[in-house]
Amino acid sequence: MQVGIQINRFNYPGGDARIRDMLKEVALKSEAASVDSLWVMDHFFQIGHLGPKTDPMLEAYTTLGFLAGLTAKVKLGTLVTGVIYREPALLIKAVTALDVLSNGRAYFGIGAGWNDEEAMALALPNPLTAKRFERLEDTLRLAKQMWSDDSSEFNGKMYHLPEPINHPQALTKPHPPILIGGGGEQRTLKLVAQYADACNLFWLTGQEEVAHKLAVLRQHCEKLGRNYDDIEKTVAAGLSVAKAANDPKAIISTAKDMHKLGLTHMILAIGTEDDLSDYDKLGAVVKRLHDI
Repeated sequence: MQVGIQINRFNYPGGDARIRDMLKEVALKSEAASVDSLWVMDHFFQIGHLGPKTDPMLEAYTTLGFLAGLTAKVKLGTLVTGVIYREPALLIKAVTALDVLSNGRAYFGIGAGWNDEEAMALALPNPLTAKRFERLEDTLRLAKQMWSDDSSEFNGKMYHLPEPINHPQALTKPHPPILIGGGGEQRTLKLVAQYADACNLFWLTGQEEVAHKLAVLRQHCEKLGRNYDDIEKTVAAGLSVAKAANDPKAIISTAKDMHKLGLTHMILAIGTEDDLSDYDKLGAVVKRLHDI
C-alpha cells in the first residue's frame, strides 16, 4: 500500500508568516518518513467541512513548485484541480513545468469541479452551469495531444487551439499520470476508463460504496476494452496524520480493508490535531503499510 498526505489546511500556529516554515517542515518530515506522495487541494477558499472560507488557502501550483524544490522523491499533485479554474493549455503547461522541475514526479489530478460559491466569488466559470464535463473531456484529450508533442490544431467541444505547442515536454513518459477524482458513475468513472491512469475515491462514503464504484469502473473498462488493472486506485482515507502516527493498529486494519478491494494508494490528510512530532512517528507506520 502506498501512502500519501494531502495538505489541506494552512492555518498553522504563528499565523501567515509561519506558513512557509511549517509547510517546509511538513514536506521534509513526510519525505523522511518515506511517504510516497504529497497533494494539495486546488481551491482558493477553505472548504466548508475543514474550516471557514476565510482560513488561509495557497494557490495549488505555486505551492507544488515550492514542494518540488524542497523534496527529491515524493510524487506531487493536486487532489484535484477543478477543470473550470484554468484554461486547459495553461493547466497542462503548469503540470508539465512541475514535472520538469521535480525531475518527473508530477501527477495530473483533475476533476469536473463543484464549488460554485468559490467560482462565482472569483468570477470563474460556474461549474454547475459551465458544461464542466465537456470541458473536462476536452482537457483530457488535449493533455494527451500536448504530451505527445503534437502541436496540430485541436478542435474540442468547448475549446479550439490553433497551435498547442508544449516545450519542454514532460520528463515522465509517456506523460505525468492522469488522476481523475470523483465517483460519478455515468460520466466521471467512464472518463477514468477512457483517459486516466488513476482514480480517486472517498473512503468515508463507506466500504460497500467504494466497492460499488470500483465495480462500475470495471464495467466501463470492459465496455471500452481497457485493462482495469492498469488503473491505479487511490483513496482519500478521511484519516489524519495524527491518527496514523498514534493509532497504527487502526490505520493498518483500514489499509488491509482497502487492499482487499484493490485500492493501492491511501491518502491521509492534515488534521487540526496534528503536531510536527507526529511526522517523526510516521516512518514506522509507513513501512508497515508498504508491506500490505
